[in-house]
Amino acid sequence: MFVLVEMIDTVRIPPWNFPRQLNEAIAEELNKKLANKVVYNVGLCICLYDVTKLEDSYIFPGDGASHTKVHFRYVVFHPFLDEILLGKIKYCSQEGVHVTMGFFDDILIPPESLQQPAKFDEAEQVWLWEYETDEGAHDLYMDQGEEIRFRVTDEVFVDTSPTGPAAAVTETPAQPGQPPAPPAEASAEKKDPPYTLIGTICDPGLGLLSWWNS
Repeated sequence: MFVLVEMIDTVRIPPWNFPRQLNEAIAEELNKKLANKVVYNVGLCICLYDVTKLEDSYIFPGDGASHTKVHFRYVVFHPFLDEILLGKIKYCSQEGVHVTMGFFDDILIPPESLQQPAKFDEAEQVWLWEYETDEGAHDLYMDQGEEIRFRVTDEVFVDTSPTGPAAAVTETPAQPGQPPAPPAEASAEKKDPPYTLIGTICDPGLGLLSWWNS
């Protein structure tokens, strides 16, 4: 679930931090820059583990800060495929069951990966498993806040680096006899999270803990 990743970065230390120990100042700057951030194709950065090498520091003209190339290891949340994890249901939607681990929320269990047969209750906004027994079918609800055990089947990284400004849209004047075009609405596109885990619970022992404890 957690891995150590070797990284290299140039750390800028402002002049007011020169009296401090260099390692302490560098650790603070690295955590300020990386902690709780997603690095593309690496994972969610948690905290600095250690500094393995410090190269020479330089002060450039026009900048009173020092610049040091640092080799370090960082603790990163990056589960391997088929790893079994434990979380809590955050909410349900037509897309599937959304799971949180407290520090990481972008986990989705799609409908085809739920215990089958499954259906979505529109009124309650929850998924349920229609569990067949000798006495008939029982509806097992996947309520918000319930603990759930799932297996990681896939991961999706999205490059969220800044892009250039969008091209200006020119308004087309209305033709005679036609109603004017509606005003252009501000772009409100749903932003994809930079790192998403896809899971499944359609294996024995997976799903809500209450299903298997009772």
